[in-house]
Amino acid sequence: MIKKRLIQLSEDSMKHTKRNVFYQWLALCANIILVLSVSNFIEQLYHNRMSGIGMRALVMSLAVGLRFICTRAASKESFLASRDVKKILREKIYDKLLRLGPSYSERVSTAEVIQITVEGVDQLETYFGQYLPQLFYSLLAPVTLFGVLAFIYLKAALVLLLCVPLIPIAIICVQKVAKRLLGKYWGQYAKLGDSFLENLQGLTTLKIYEADAKRHKQMNEEAEQFRIVTMKVLKMQLNSIIVMDIVALGGAAAGIITGLKAFQAGAVGIGGMFAILLLSADFFIPMRQLGSFFHVAMNGMAASDKIFRLLDLEEEMSKAKMVQEDRFDIFAENLTFAYEAERPVLDGIHLQMKPGQFTALVGKSGCGKSTIAALLCKRISGYEGNLKFGGQEICELSEEGLQEKITLVSMNSYLFGGTVRENLCMAKADVGEEELWRVLEIVQLSEFLKTQNGLDTILKERGENFSGGQRQRLALARALLHDSPVYVFDEATSNIDVESEERIMEVIRELAKQKMVLMISHRLANTVCADQIYMLEYGKIVGSGTHETLLDSCGPYAAMWNSQKELEQYAGGKGHV
Repeated sequence: MIKKRLIQLSEDSMKHTKRNVFYQWLALCANIILVLSVSNFIEQLYHNRMSGIGMRALVMSLAVGLRFICTRAASKESFLASRDVKKILREKIYDKLLRLGPSYSERVSTAEVIQITVEGVDQLETYFGQYLPQLFYSLLAPVTLFGVLAFIYLKAALVLLLCVPLIPIAIICVQKVAKRLLGKYWGQYAKLGDSFLENLQGLTTLKIYEADAKRHKQMNEEAEQFRIVTMKVLKMQLNSIIVMDIVALGGAAAGIITGLKAFQAGAVGIGGMFAILLLSADFFIPMRQLGSFFHVAMNGMAASDKIFRLLDLEEEMSKAKMVQEDRFDIFAENLTFAYEAERPVLDGIHLQMKPGQFTALVGKSGCGKSTIAALLCKRISGYEGNLKFGGQEICELSEEGLQEKITLVSMNSYLFGGTVRENLCMAKADVGEEELWRVLEIVQLSEFLKTQNGLDTILKERGENFSGGQRQRLALARALLHDSPVYVFDEATSNIDVESEERIMEVIRELAKQKMVLMISHRLANTVCADQIYMLEYGKIVGSGTHETLLDSCGPYAAMWNSQKELEQYAGGKGHV
């Protein structure tokens, strides 16, 4: 059971596999020398001849030492092969995800990626570190032993050699059942992982609405299905091991019986009989060990199918055009998009954004504002109509090129565990300390950080030790360092206090004087000063123009504005809609 593509992908680990086989073979040769020396000693003892004891003891000691050294060397090569394959495969998966970009989740779930990257690769670690070397060694060992025992007693050697293929035949028979069963196992495993990850991420929400018990019951049912599949796998593995043990023990017994009969008949001496007895098991031990690694290898094969499915996903970048350096206008005509065919999110959108212009997309939640932002940044794909950046269709442009020209700041901008400096330097690797403090000053975070540990202030994962407003301002500082010609702010002021919102809006308004800014917001007060406002309703643009124009000409906009004003007035002018 060898997958050629997998071996080609991990060529560096194969050199360690070859060395592993060589060291195992040397250890076998040392064991053969040891057995023959012991057998010869017994032969001489049987005939009362005790010559050359010192030399024999030296040979036996050297054989034991060589076997020990080779066994240790084989273990080391197994470790190196495992290490290399893990490194190679995880790098391949990570590089693939980078090339696919944020839109990878449209084609493969995050839980499945985690499973194949962690456990799937671990299974292949065993495949390269143990199964492959054992496979080649189990083919080499019986041939070597046959060559030695043939000189002692050919009939016994033939009996042992002919019994050896019975184990791989049993493996082949099991493989047909195992492949189908393991495919079902990994499918159920991925499904359970998806459910667990979703429930874990939404645990607070489930608790609030007292829906955790229902989800718990559902997950228990999925876990039970996974348990049933797992038990079937274990049962199959146990049965195959029993079969292989019977074959191995039976084959060794047949060889031993043949040797004993030959000794009774006088065809071999007592030394030859002991040599057959002691080496018979070595015919089958390598193949029996191969049978033990076989099930792990089958798991590895099932995991490799999923890995290759991910690695084979089509990459748009390979056929993507480069983004123009001197043109940054955005144009959409009859833009249509649907996550599900029967429910379009965007329906015939027409809009235009020019450099140096402050543009706003407004509307109620679910009207399609964030979808337009995601399409612009190629976080999702599959739109119909036209959506152009710099006169070129966005679907034809490289994601990397777009990321250089368009910076997206959302309400969920991710902050990594580490220091403030490390998070900021993601946007600009060679940035100086003076520039870092300059952007922090702009977003009004510098004074706070000076009371902490400055740029080396520690951030927990997702910035959980910072307030919501501080996190958003830090994300904004990072975006400013990126210094792209186009900025997209997708609800960048949501879920934060009014004071932080005002500070962020000041920065955005100032930025709009120099850059092309697209502001997406459900709160109209943030977009009053925009040069062009597009009002969306049910996936369609129902009005466009300045704030004053829309108040006069667009009923939905005026109604939304008045509604928000009433709510803010009701809250004493401090409300946050």
